[in-house]
Amino acid sequence: MIILVLNSGSSSVKYRLYEMDGENCLAHGGVDRIGDRGSVLTHNRHDGHSVKLAGEIVDHQVAIEYILAILLSPNHGVIQDRSQIIAVGHRVVHGGEKFTKSALINQEVMNQLHDCIELAPLHNPHNIKGITACRSLLKEVPQVAVFDTAFHHQMPDHAYIYGLPYILYKKYGIRRYGFHGTSHRYVSDRAAVLMGKPLSELNLVTCHLGNGCSMSAVKGGVSVDTTMGFTPTEGLLMGTRTGDLDPAALLFVMSREEIGIEEANSLINKHSGLHGISGVSNDMREIESQAQAGNSRAQLALDVFCYRVRKYIGAYTAAMGSLDGLVFTGGIGENSAIVRSRSVEGLKFLGLELDQEKNAAKLSTERFIDNNGAVRTMVIPTNEELVIARDTLKLVKR
Repeated sequence: MIILVLNSGSSSVKYRLYEMDGENCLAHGGVDRIGDRGSVLTHNRHDGHSVKLAGEIVDHQVAIEYILAILLSPNHGVIQDRSQIIAVGHRVVHGGEKFTKSALINQEVMNQLHDCIELAPLHNPHNIKGITACRSLLKEVPQVAVFDTAFHHQMPDHAYIYGLPYILYKKYGIRRYGFHGTSHRYVSDRAAVLMGKPLSELNLVTCHLGNGCSMSAVKGGVSVDTTMGFTPTEGLLMGTRTGDLDPAALLFVMSREEIGIEEANSLINKHSGLHGISGVSNDMREIESQAQAGNSRAQLALDVFCYRVRKYIGAYTAAMGSLDGLVFTGGIGENSAIVRSRSVEGLKFLGLELDQEKNAAKLSTERFIDNNGAVRTMVIPTNEELVIARDTLKLVKR
């Protein structure tokens, strides 16, 4: 049973093809720079074979045609016929309050997806383009939407309601939604397996740290709070996003700098975060290197980043009443020993203490990095695409 997983962005489509009997990834890759000169398809096969192909890829439909062609290619492919693909799973960023779990796509679901565009205007339209293209190119193949927000839908109202007039929540759906849900869900499940305990009995804090960052308090397998909010801008300091910010500070800047909504949106999402503080980069590897070389602003950016992670570990432990496990994932979470170490400094009173030798080991596998204490600390590489493939298979087998 072969399932194609697609993640359609504004100028890219990433893909993974899974054989679900063994949950093996047969191929993965992506199309970049859709609509621009120099569009390129990168294709990687499970046996290590890889290829890059340039072409005129004008839109998402052409991009997905390229992907299907490379998957079927006698020289580079892994399948013989399109009919071998039993379903396509699509990452959709925002499901609002309409979608609390993954959904088999029909026309009613498509209409509701369009209703959610106003909640994620930078992401959902491109996700929908990918779905529309697949419905045209693979007419008889079931399509499934898997939502970044769905894992957080069971948050209690006191965790998701903002201190705005309640009528604005009822009128516009302004509330905390949370994102990176498939990642938090995957690593929570894997943490329970590693710890040898039922997920229903565990209180976990999961840290998805990359260019975009979020944390989640997972109590008994349920996300009861998360750092991202109405949009992915809230919460932790990120590569180019502010994270937590007094909204009045933004109004002050807009007034003094005489900038409008578009410029303000760009300021908080594209020119802030690690890059904005350091003036160096949004790449944590470069931040760490510059900090070690004595760059004070790079050091400040690193300090702010780790402080916010540490602060939320404490807050979420308090919210759940106790802590059994802490998980680091994402590009920074999986690879930065410095960030992991700095983020748990001073938290020995919670039972968090790293084994520095284990923490420093450069491995890409699931592992414990603590001193085998009361609270287990883990590094778990995330696999959001596999979660999408699993949900897709469940829905098409009903």
